[in-house]
Amino acid sequence: MGYFNTREPRRFNHKYIFVDERKEKLDKIVENAKRDLGLLPPEETSYEERIRGAFAKDTRHLKSHKEEGLRFSTKTLVVALIIMLFILHYLITGSWSI
Repeated sequence: MGYFNTREPRRFNHKYIFVDERKEKLDKIVENAKRDLGLLPPEETSYEERIRGAFAKDTRHLKSHKEEGLRFSTKTLVVALIIMLFILHYLITGSWSI
């Protein structure tokens, strides 16, 4: 049954070990307060949003794969064709035996 099980790569999820969450929250509060007072320009998109999908846009094979959309594998098409031929044979002859 290896024909129908396609493996999906593991997701990258890096968690930092040494992080001062309290300091990050305080910095975020101060930054938001300055933005509300008009001392800083409006917040831009985060680096994660800017990076997401940037590599797929630049590589030719990933871009063409994404543009093509839904594709069937050769194995799936062969199995579907064989099933259709059996159904056609049954409709013509009226029996499943070959």
